[in-house]
This record gives sequence, structure tokens and C-alpha cells, in this order.
Amino acid sequence: MKIYNRLQLIRTERKMSRNELADVVGINSQTIGFIERGDYSPSLELAFKIAAVFNVSIETIFSTQQFESLFNNENKELTK
Repeated sequence: MKIYNRLQLIRTERKMSRNELADVVGINSQTIGFIERGDYSPSLELAFKIAAVFNVSIETIFSTQQFESLFNNENKELTK
């Protein structure tokens, strides 16, 4: 099953580097990159840890369905 994520978006919005996030959740920073690119799906335990760092639900970051583009929403609003 493919797992989609908004990890890079949320991490950069919070001005956190991959290294900083990796240190907080106890993994290698390369693993954060693999997760962000969709090359690796985190365990449930790791998903909970990542969500807790940002104080959001797991569903805010991870989904089994592709997230709608934020840019498409802006374009829809502009054309109304």
C-alpha cells in the first residue's frame, strides 16, 4: 500500500531541518528524506513520533490517498 505524506511541507513550514527532525525522533536524517520522497513508509510508531513533534494528527501528515495540491486550491479560488 502506498503511503502519501506532507512531511516536507510541514517540516519546512516549521523551519526544521531533516537532521533536527531525525535527532528528535531517533532516526537517520536520510530516512527522513526517504519518507518525504515516498521511498519509505514509516512504521506506525515512527508516524506517531513524527506527528507528536509537530503536534498534529497522523492524518495531517500521512494518508493512503494522495493529498490535493495546495496550489490547485489557490487557482480555484482565483478563478471564482
